Amino acid sequence: MQASQRLRISGMSNGLYYQPIREVEANCLPQFQTFDCQPYYNDSSQASNNYLAQNFYERYCTLESSSANGSYAVHNSPSTVSFSPNGSPMSQQDSHSYTADPHYSPDNTYGSPISGSCITDEVHDFKHKLKELENVMLGPDCNVMLGPDCNFLDSYDNSFQNGINNTSLEMDSCRQVMEAISNRNLKQILIFCAKAVSDNDLLMAHWLMDELRQMVSVAGEPIQRLGAYMLEGLVARLASSGSTICKALKCKEPESKDLLSYMHILYEVCPYFKFGYMSANGAIAEAMKDEKRVHIIDFQIAQGSQWLTLIQAFASRPGGPPHIRITGIDDSMSAYARGGGLNIVGKRLSKLAESFKVPFEFHAVAVSGCEVQLENLGVRPGEALAVNFAFMLHHMPDESVSTQNHRDRLLRLVKSLSPKVVTLVEQESNTNTAAFYPRFLETLSYYTAMFESIDVTLPREHKERINVEQHCLAREVVNILACEGPERVERHELLGKWRSRFKMAGFTPYPLSSLVNATIKTLLENYCNKYRLQERDGALYLGWMDRDLVASCAWK
Repeated sequence: MQASQRLRISGMSNGLYYQPIREVEANCLPQFQTFDCQPYYNDSSQASNNYLAQNFYERYCTLESSSANGSYAVHNSPSTVSFSPNGSPMSQQDSHSYTADPHYSPDNTYGSPISGSCITDEVHDFKHKLKELENVMLGPDCNVMLGPDCNFLDSYDNSFQNGINNTSLEMDSCRQVMEAISNRNLKQILIFCAKAVSDNDLLMAHWLMDELRQMVSVAGEPIQRLGAYMLEGLVARLASSGSTICKALKCKEPESKDLLSYMHILYEVCPYFKFGYMSANGAIAEAMKDEKRVHIIDFQIAQGSQWLTLIQAFASRPGGPPHIRITGIDDSMSAYARGGGLNIVGKRLSKLAESFKVPFEFHAVAVSGCEVQLENLGVRPGEALAVNFAFMLHHMPDESVSTQNHRDRLLRLVKSLSPKVVTLVEQESNTNTAAFYPRFLETLSYYTAMFESIDVTLPREHKERINVEQHCLAREVVNILACEGPERVERHELLGKWRSRFKMAGFTPYPLSSLVNATIKTLLENYCNKYRLQERDGALYLGWMDRDLVASCAWK
């Protein structure tokens, strides 16, 4: 979509509509959160494997080795895994030569390929000796003395059968892995690798990481690009020993102006942020259509992009615009990207409001969301209050992370202010309290859709595409997969869970206007027809094909 075709929302009597905006086209930018993460392991034995994992990590660093100039380092490392004659993986230390004798030998510690008849003979002899031992120790009347269940041979049979079943399952799993590698099924190999990491099966995990490294590429198909960053997350999870993940990845921040540019590109090529901002603005405009003094609290104002169109919409309101006061709460990533404090946002919005003759004030709150208290918000009597949570609440730790539970604390704080409307926009994903393996599967599903949607709009040869994905999306992926506890800041929840939280805080749903739905449908006409918009239970969902990606709703 061309910059000159930027869209405008008006929520007044004539409804929401589009209008070209040239004056502020450079200011519409998205918002992101940074993180500082530490690794976490549930298995205390992990430390003993740290050296092996760290050595393996040194050979793989996707984020560092990729660059925007099209030069990529290629890591070709010898596999630490060899194969036994039956095709199963085994370490080089476990490799042994096999004798020609088809029968079992006690000197063959790891066992050679044995025929089924050999197994039968050995088991028959062993069971016969076990029965004799049972009769000698307990006598032939064991069943009479201790009951019919006194049969050690049956117990052995059960244990032996269980061993065979377990071996069969392991062999079946191994065959599936080999088949996936043979077919170069990248997605399936990623899943097998994540399962190995989850099970702390380091041999299998390292073997599959070797295979994956030959298949992923930051310049390839969507699954290859996402796979490169998911592999980075898996490697980081294994290799880290307490130091910060970001440092372990040797990932350097781009210059602030470059990061701002990458955010802007992502904002333009995907409708997710515009969808969120427009749906929230529509709900606020509708709720405030008759108010003379409006106070908007934005819990993550970023570059202030969301409010450009709303200020213009209020300017065209019949009877004149209201007095608008915006309280902006900062976040460290946005502060870095804009290269300064919130005064930059305040000046930009004030200048725009002045050009449209809208009475305007800006109140800067230079603290993170977790630190916000009632006195920071500057609420005044006589102002109609709107509160905006756009792509922000999932960064707040909940009860599973901290007893302070800032996620619910902020909702209760906002409810105590009696706002006319509260808007929520969040990624429709479930990664908050999920264990590692299901969290990996959810991340793979969600970001596959995200990377596929980028691929449609942003050509692979685009010189900045790698930087956009690396600095705006890859870090989220690595944080979700490699971090635990407070250091894992990307903690998304499905809208159903957000509904429960809002209701527990005392909120009731605020239905979105049908004009909001119509406006966003018009927005999507500028994008690929694989995007879909659905309205369910008073909320709007934007998705890619059959996957919901962003949900928007309002409360009061």
